[in-house]
Amino acid sequence: MRISELSRTSGVPLATVKFYLREGLLAPGRPTSATQAEYDDAHVRRLRLVRALVETGGLALASVRAVLDSLDAGPQANLKTIGTVHDALPPAVRRDREPVRARAVLATLGWHVDPDASALHRLEAALEALRSVGLTPDPDHLRTYAEAALSVARADVAAVPDASTADVVEFVVTGTMLYEPLLLALRRMAQQHLFVTGPGAAGRTG
Repeated sequence: MRISELSRTSGVPLATVKFYLREGLLAPGRPTSATQAEYDDAHVRRLRLVRALVETGGLALASVRAVLDSLDAGPQANLKTIGTVHDALPPAVRRDREPVRARAVLATLGWHVDPDASALHRLEAALEALRSVGLTPDPDHLRTYAEAALSVARADVAAVPDASTADVVEFVVTGTMLYEPLLLALRRMAQQHLFVTGPGAAGRTG
């Protein structure tokens, strides 16, 4: 297909397709003349992935390149690719100190996580923020959150398509970015529900 058809098929504006080509985020097509090239379904898939990373994931171009480089390392890099995606997703994470508290929590839970995972540093920041305002969770409270997260993660992993690494990466990006707000909204509504219907609700709403 020509570049105009690539644009129509992928749903990505022609100017954006050309920009991704210039930036090296999309491989060149097969030259058919001095000014024209042919593109195929692999270009369509890559273009949709780049769009998901940029538009849905909100990634900077440098982060997109990191994800694509990991992806191009081959199927054996699948787990590394997913880790790269998680690391690249906002918000940015600080790595200026060891996540001591987070590693202790991880050891208690017995979870198998990349020791350099950005999520460890995000957990460390969250625990520090809670501690600073006197809301450090006790072990039971923390385990309740962990069990809820594990339950959600099981549903996430079960939904991952049995497809190419590119499709899996796109699923993780869009799923993470779009389902996390859903989870937050449901949690807040669940709190409201329990305040209305749970023990002592009459006193709180009267």
